[in-house]
Amino acid sequence: MDWHKLISGSDIRGVAVGDDAQLTPRAAMCLGMAFAHYLAQRYNKPVHEISVGLGRDSRITGPALLRAAAEGVSKAGASVQDYGMCTTPAMFMATITPGFMPDGAIMVTASHHPWDRNGLKFVTAQGGLYSKDIAALVDAAQELEPDDFPVSGAIVERPFLPTYMEQLADRIRTGLDTDVEKPLLGLHVVVDAGNGAGGFYAKLMEDLGAWIEGSQFLEPDGMFPNHRPNPEDPAAMASISEAVKRVGADLGVIFDADCDRAAVVDSDGRAINRNRLIALMAAILLDEKPGQTIVTDSVTSSGLKKFINDWGGEHYRYKRGYRNVIDEAIRLNAEGVPCPLAIETSGHAALKENHFLDDGMYLVTVLIVKAMKMKQQGETLGSLIADLREPVESTEIRLAITAEDFREAGKAAIAKVMDYANAVSTWHIAPDNREGVRISFDLDGGLDNGWFLLRLSVHDPVLPLNVESDVPGGLKTMLSALRDVLVGCEGIDLTNLNNALAEMEA
Repeated sequence: MDWHKLISGSDIRGVAVGDDAQLTPRAAMCLGMAFAHYLAQRYNKPVHEISVGLGRDSRITGPALLRAAAEGVSKAGASVQDYGMCTTPAMFMATITPGFMPDGAIMVTASHHPWDRNGLKFVTAQGGLYSKDIAALVDAAQELEPDDFPVSGAIVERPFLPTYMEQLADRIRTGLDTDVEKPLLGLHVVVDAGNGAGGFYAKLMEDLGAWIEGSQFLEPDGMFPNHRPNPEDPAAMASISEAVKRVGADLGVIFDADCDRAAVVDSDGRAINRNRLIALMAAILLDEKPGQTIVTDSVTSSGLKKFINDWGGEHYRYKRGYRNVIDEAIRLNAEGVPCPLAIETSGHAALKENHFLDDGMYLVTVLIVKAMKMKQQGETLGSLIADLREPVESTEIRLAITAEDFREAGKAAIAKVMDYANAVSTWHIAPDNREGVRISFDLDGGLDNGWFLLRLSVHDPVLPLNVESDVPGGLKTMLSALRDVLVGCEGIDLTNLNNALAEMEA
């Protein structure tokens, strides 16, 4: 097996079912051993003094992989706290919660990916591991022979979700400035867990007084029979939107399988994800304290930037990748730039008040507090983003790179676009261009009402191209102009771009 195929950014991920499975129980066992030794070295402690927390989402391969990883930790001589069903953010919270506080934790999850995938996420009290750490873990794991070692460290079952639920309940009571038992009386919330690990959130809402009629797919089912556990999936969002409208709820909340991402639906059934979710959180935070900076990834819309500015904030676009966005927000704060939120359009969101942990359930909890306050005033969450200008047209096209050295070929194509933009007055290079090349256009006599972003994928031989227009026909205008520039770029396959233009011209 090529162990490095398991590396997916800062996580381990792979097919976990069938004869072609990459993430096998033996692989998980070796990685558990390697992580225990990594923690011992990191904290300069004997490995028998190391403690590791383990949890999993609802995937069918989760129990076996968790058990194998736990045995690997134990074979290294470290002890195990088995949290059972859990969420990725809760695994981090365990590392800083008195009474638990393992030296590190492993979450068995493949997030929103299909049922036959699984993965491992590694965290410490300082946050998740970086790509270089994962590569070192894999290198160490593939050299291990776990059969040579007995299970020696203690493995103890210690559910953490009840403690995590109480932490979320405390945030709601603090946010509403009350200590009553049921502070959400009168609020109707539909919860969609997508059969992942987050079904307990409906119980939390009910325990706090909310009405949860219409909540769906709360039972863990690792086959995900109803829809993909992904807040970006159109079918998933359509399902919860219909549920909210059917029962007349105040809002709906939906999680991915391990609950580090989320989205909401307003009382009209309108999806609030991607740019809308960023705008909503920005409005809440800037209403409390204007002048703050909101850090996002690079593909956010020009309408979002105007919205944040109108609310008295600064919009700071940065590179794709939730760790990139979070680390940049942390850096800005360290330099004295007040930044309460780092958020990707994918739904990964981290708040300064919550250790800059990308926790979709904590994000939703902040929104629940605001929704309760607004209902008491006869208003709705959706009204906060009524002024958000949204594009008339938008698309993402992925241009395959066929060159052997795909990074150099991709960089050359981006440089060619940059050179062209510098040479003509109608292409405006974005002043906050921090990834690839972002070009804005003045379409149909307007100003800055269309843009595209061409960037190099972090891991794959692909140039993702995001395009938005505030006027009809703008996509065709911009894509045609870009194609003229990219023609002749060695190693860049323009098939998907040509197909998109053909559909627009049909």
